[in-house]
Amino acid sequence: MTSATAPQDRVFIFDTTLRDGEQSPGATMTHDEKLEIASLLDEMGVDIIEAGFPIASEGDFAAVSEISKRAKNSTICGLARANFKDIDRCWEAVKHAKSSRIHTFIGTSPLHRAIPNLDMDQMAERIHDTVTHARNLCDNVQWSPMDATRTEHDYLCRVVEIAIKAGATTINIPDTVGYTAPRESADLIRMLLERVPGADTIIFATHCHNDLGMATANSLAAVEAGARQIECTINGLGERAGNTALEEVVMAMKVRNDIMPYRTGIDTTKIMNLSRRVASVSGFQVQFNKAIVGKNAFLHESGIHQDGVLKNVETFEIMRPEDIGLVQKNIAMGKHSGRAALRAKLKELGVELADNQLNDVFVRFKALADRKKEVYDEDLVALVADEQTNDAHEFLQLKKLRVICGTDGPQEADMVMSIDGVDHHIDATGDGPVDAAFNCVKMLFPHSARLEVYQVHAVTEGTDAQATVSVRLQEDGRIVTGASADTDTIVASTRAYINALNKLIVRRQKTAPGNDTKTVSYHGK
Repeated sequence: MTSATAPQDRVFIFDTTLRDGEQSPGATMTHDEKLEIASLLDEMGVDIIEAGFPIASEGDFAAVSEISKRAKNSTICGLARANFKDIDRCWEAVKHAKSSRIHTFIGTSPLHRAIPNLDMDQMAERIHDTVTHARNLCDNVQWSPMDATRTEHDYLCRVVEIAIKAGATTINIPDTVGYTAPRESADLIRMLLERVPGADTIIFATHCHNDLGMATANSLAAVEAGARQIECTINGLGERAGNTALEEVVMAMKVRNDIMPYRTGIDTTKIMNLSRRVASVSGFQVQFNKAIVGKNAFLHESGIHQDGVLKNVETFEIMRPEDIGLVQKNIAMGKHSGRAALRAKLKELGVELADNQLNDVFVRFKALADRKKEVYDEDLVALVADEQTNDAHEFLQLKKLRVICGTDGPQEADMVMSIDGVDHHIDATGDGPVDAAFNCVKMLFPHSARLEVYQVHAVTEGTDAQATVSVRLQEDGRIVTGASADTDTIVASTRAYINALNKLIVRRQKTAPGNDTKTVSYHGK
């Protein structure tokens, strides 16, 4: 559908969580995690899913290809640089979809033209040739002039016109470095619509980064000016400070329909579930004060606010929690609660599990309830996220851990860890119980990864609170994150560390295909 035939109030949602979102340092997802997120996006009503960068690795190609085969509703898109090899590889991955799209790009600003050392005419010729090639393969082609907001207007108009004539059906205008302000974002779209021949026959898209905190405002300003596609990610995940957040633009259009009368096909009641799952698989936890999906987004502590919402919720809330799938009811969860109560409570929190998954979570819930006086909503969310993050078939698994700590050092750890299904035992000392436990892991599974970040957060209040631990490792330019939750901080820390190492093994495979993880040396006793 082109902008000439699309209703003017219809805005297409293009989600790039699996491509731009995964480019966040440490946010790499496994193959199965990508398939799961794509399925959730498809169910939610996302119009276009940018599933990956097929030529980047065999893993990316396989994921995009499989997502293309499984998608029921969404158009599946792959990214390609402005060369025939990238475009051919992209088409091979997306051609299986019911609806396919090739997205090709090249940097058009003076800074980016200097990288391939192309003058304006040479770049214009490459744009014509590569877009034409893509269109010969696929009738749905998107073209992006990277760093468009810092490209000279005359040249930007010239290359956009070339891309349209070569067959592009969507022209995306990226604010690649998050430099633009809302007025500039709108003016740029208006200028292109007014000056470029054929602009009324295609869809203009906007892709805004959040370096100055204006991504959502810039995207909505572009829509007001005539753009009809917003590129975004769940939780605003993405390069550097991230991207326009899907939940923000969708809910902004829903809440402020009086001044932004635009509609999308998004089922907003699925937003919270997807937000939590993306946070779990990416290792990037949502900040408490994050708009729409943050923990505090619907909480009130001030007495004045509490009194107001008790009398009329609209006094301090502009949307309902139910609108994003966050249904809050008074189900008290404790050690006497059964599976039915747990399933109902998780459903209220936007989490639906298959029977076998529920059984696994129920066992862990009972163990947690025996240790805690009260189990809060946040405890349940952390429990589910930890269950989904720590897959039972991972290469490394913690089987048993015992630590000795106190004022007399050094602290000691005694560990049993499974490596590719075989249990190994070792003990080690360290500067504190966490260091001792980590030393056990390193002795059993030697590696050169450096621990860059170690963070511990209490999920709820009280000395019996669950601890959510996040770690970030870096090895030869590869960055991975791991997360886990437990009432025992040392256990949570060790599982998070092992979770990160499992992701590192996957990253090694992606960057050096053919290396078998089973050949990695280890020592045990």
